[in-house]
Amino acid sequence: MPTPRVKLDKQNPDIYKQFVATSVAVAAAAAAAGLDRRVVELVNLRCSQLNGCAFCLSLHHEDAITAGVTEQQIAVLPAWREAPYLYDDQTRAALELAETVTELPGPGDANCAYERAADILDAAQIAAVTWASITMNAFNRVSIMSEYNVRPR
Repeated sequence: MPTPRVKLDKQNPDIYKQFVATSVAVAAAAAAAGLDRRVVELVNLRCSQLNGCAFCLSLHHEDAITAGVTEQQIAVLPAWREAPYLYDDQTRAALELAETVTELPGPGDANCAYERAADILDAAQIAAVTWASITMNAFNRVSIMSEYNVRPR
């Protein structure tokens, strides 16, 4: 029988509250930078797809729908590069930057992705997407390591 996982949010609630506070601050920075909530939710979903976090995928699917992301955009998200008409330039730049933050490629690839993002996103938007990606990646790891379960709705 496998050892039950420690639920990190329950074991260290003060640390988890700081994670949540960071997430709220990142959302505010994204809004202040002029990033639509749909873009942020697509970034959250894409990071969670890359990390294989079922709990966060389920949670952010709901949030994305509430923000106005279409089911088609969500369904096609793993192949977003192949569907240029579903995602505007800002969203495509944000998704590429989010993938770069999540996958941490070598410096040359990271520089290319950053350059392409900088052609479309301003400094505040780049910072917001980067922070959103970092925060989502951290939440993915908390959820995966705690083995949070996805419950049917």
